[in-house]
Amino acid sequence: MAKGTNRRWASLGDERLLDLRFCDLGVTVEGSALEPLVHELWAELDQRGLKLKPHVWPSTEWFSPDGVPGIAVPFYLVHPRLLRLERSMMIEAEGSSREECLMILRHEAGHAVQHAWRLQRRDGWRRTFGDPSRPYPTIYRPDPASQRFVQHLRQYYAQAHPHEDFAETFAVWLAPRSQWRRRYADWPALRKLEFMDELMRELRGTSPPVRSRRFVEPLTRVRQTLREHYAEKQAHQANDRPSIPDRDLQRLFAAEPGRRGEPAAAFLRRHRAEIRRMVARFTGESQFTLEHVLEDVIGRCMALELRAGRDNRRMRVDFALLMTVRTVHFHYSRRNWVAL
Repeated sequence: MAKGTNRRWASLGDERLLDLRFCDLGVTVEGSALEPLVHELWAELDQRGLKLKPHVWPSTEWFSPDGVPGIAVPFYLVHPRLLRLERSMMIEAEGSSREECLMILRHEAGHAVQHAWRLQRRDGWRRTFGDPSRPYPTIYRPDPASQRFVQHLRQYYAQAHPHEDFAETFAVWLAPRSQWRRRYADWPALRKLEFMDELMRELRGTSPPVRSRRFVEPLTRVRQTLREHYAEKQAHQANDRPSIPDRDLQRLFAAEPGRRGEPAAAFLRRHRAEIRRMVARFTGESQFTLEHVLEDVIGRCMALELRAGRDNRRMRVDFALLMTVRTVHFHYSRRNWVAL
């Protein structure tokens, strides 16, 4: 990491830090907390006999570029000050825990393996995962009950596109101690995992034909400011959110102003963090989006003069369940999809 650059901005407050351009940050994966996880990923690939170490570089988001067997990672994972900023702006930071980061790295490694060996050109790949030239959908409608796809990342991501189906299947296959044969024993998705196992055995010990070490959209070339980046990211997540009808709120909370009990708006404000985390865990929705949903609900509870008849965990769980159902329905019916 560029030490001079680190001293210049690491102690800045959020407002001043947001005015910096990405290209001025000077951060690298080397020497960061992410580096040991990249080495762990490489070790997992090596243990499977795959002669590939995807190169990893900081960018604005997670992705593996077409034709490049490498992985771009979000900038906030390579410096603790940027991680704090991400959480300040978005409530959570995707991939910030060791477990979640490795899950996403394995997914992106699936893309890198596909690019390195041009696997999408094979007939068996197409028969198993579908047409790779199919456009990515504008509207993403996953089926939470489907057993034709593995379940790895949030929001049933394998269902988004054949490329994502392959990457998610690879991630499940690669993960140590995943016990995928037992986990998916009665699922049609097992056929994809068995195909993956056979395909990776074929690639074992072979050198990939594509070895590009090119960096695509590295931070050094991104002249956008962090403030501009977060304005776009927040606008997308805030605008694309589920809603909870008044009738559902009235069923859960009492509508009579004179009834005893805490105002529902105050109840939700006190427990919003717990509720937000519960719903995010069950739905995969971002906490930033759910925070805006809660703001909407709190406003409606005030307008309808609703009250929480009890203040206990059951009430919190009941509301979280309502919010979860509405969020899953929203995902299924009209969820806008953004590619990793």
